[in-house]
Amino acid sequence: MTRTQHRVALSALLVGTAFLYLWDLGSSGTANSYYATAVQAASQSWKAWLFGSLDAGNVITVDKPPASLWLMGLSARMFGFSSWSMLVPQALAGVASVALLHAAVKRWSGPGAGLLAGTALALTPVAAIMFRFNNPDALLVLLLVAAAYCLVRALENGSTTWLLLCGAAIGFGFLTKMLQAFLVLPAFGLAYLVAAPTGLGKRVAQLFGALGAVIVSAGWFIALVELWPAADRPYIGGSTTNSALELALGYNGLSRIFGQSSPGGGGGGGAMAGGGNLGFGGESGITRLFGESMGAEISWLLPAALIGLVAGLWFTRRAPRTDRTRAALIVWGGWLVVSGLVFSFMSGIVHPYYTVALAPAIGALVAISGRQLWLGRKNTSARAALALMIVSTGVWGAILLSRNGSWYTYLGWAAFGLSAVAATGVLVGARRLSAVLLAVTLISGLSGTAAYAAVTASVPHTGSIPMSGPRAQEGREPETDAELVDLLKATTTKWAAAAGGAQGAGGLQLASGRPVIAIGGFSGRDPAPTLEEFKALVAQGQVGYFISGGGRGGPGGNSEIATWVQENFAPTSYGDTTVHRLT
Repeated sequence: MTRTQHRVALSALLVGTAFLYLWDLGSSGTANSYYATAVQAASQSWKAWLFGSLDAGNVITVDKPPASLWLMGLSARMFGFSSWSMLVPQALAGVASVALLHAAVKRWSGPGAGLLAGTALALTPVAAIMFRFNNPDALLVLLLVAAAYCLVRALENGSTTWLLLCGAAIGFGFLTKMLQAFLVLPAFGLAYLVAAPTGLGKRVAQLFGALGAVIVSAGWFIALVELWPAADRPYIGGSTTNSALELALGYNGLSRIFGQSSPGGGGGGGAMAGGGNLGFGGESGITRLFGESMGAEISWLLPAALIGLVAGLWFTRRAPRTDRTRAALIVWGGWLVVSGLVFSFMSGIVHPYYTVALAPAIGALVAISGRQLWLGRKNTSARAALALMIVSTGVWGAILLSRNGSWYTYLGWAAFGLSAVAATGVLVGARRLSAVLLAVTLISGLSGTAAYAAVTASVPHTGSIPMSGPRAQEGREPETDAELVDLLKATTTKWAAAAGGAQGAGGLQLASGRPVIAIGGFSGRDPAPTLEEFKALVAQGQVGYFISGGGRGGPGGNSEIATWVQENFAPTSYGDTTVHRLT
């Protein structure tokens, strides 16, 4: 491939990715209304932008760190809050992720492998959701790919600067989705310790420096929250002690893995986390990534990636310590294995869309190992491994597509037939047909995931648990009464109203454009505001109305506040909603 051909192909890849992620982007509306509420608040208040508050009055934050909200909030401030201004940064993060993955793989494995890796990421169905959605995962993937790119640069000559940048990217990943960003650390550390072209002592010292970069880039915000007077900032949603550090280690850390519960929202467990609910990952175990819940999201090329990883490590077992192919396999393979095992066995809250974090590693492994096996196909074992990668992709793609029936089944078996032809040709060593075999291999391997990703991007998705597929997905978005919305728009108090839980409050805030207190945060169980705090706000005339029945309910301050309001303020009905005037 000439330089000009590569540039044209890369441009086509990035333009195609942008088209896939940007086309009809506004059809999903506010997507996940929980995060949309915070983006709207960020467009109205800089303090809400900084902390990730659910309302411009800064009562309580979302239950994640705010890095992704910073980008969406800035866009909303620049262009006005809308579906497009909120979601375009997510789509552009997807395009940037594809470009960076291509660049990282290309440096050691050539332009063809780089293009294949980027294409595989772009066409992963879960990516076609999350880069068109307002959850934090889009920015997390971008930062992790950026970290891997920096690590590749560091491994080339033992660069301390690039290794520190790698650590900084992971640290900002922590500010996007907390401990999930740290799942790549074992693989990245091992790859540098094994393959960096410097002495052992220097390698160890550099890794400690990179760890310091992780701590600084992640810890500055934690320190800011902890040092900021609690009375002058919002309550940290999802935490039990109003602490960002406790949120990271508890609700967004160990609780996710081990299923421990917490007043801030719980770690899951039971039927929702480990049972048959597809939105919560299905049964935990080694086959979870291939199951009904997660299979269609991420596993299209997963068998090929695992086969390629094992084959690549075997064929490079006698290579020099600094061998780049083996180093790349450790980077991307370690990323996939560690994160994949955690997702497979975690017993706390887990959703299928988490698997988007595996997509870059799968794409890179397929491209790197596939290229090396293709170049070494004079070797019978290499041909056998490559043929196994091809046919396993065809078989598994046919199985995934058959789960949807209709024309998907026919597409799956057609792709399988092509993969069988390609695998046979590779196995027998048909050298004169190399170009044809390569084309058939790529078509058979990518057709299933490409079709599913395209269909996924063509339908709107809303709610808190988006999943890929052809069915337009509507979450439990709250309905708002037009008369009630007009009532809130006419308020002049600091908060137009208060409602139990983020779902009810968020819908009212998005519809009216006025701040609404989400009592109890996402779960309705956070102790914010307390009954005494709420009484003080009402006494000061800062809350216009209380909306009954707006949230999930819960213990503590939430139910106490509802009871106090019902005992002291007369109700009025607006449609099916009961409203108490507090001023």
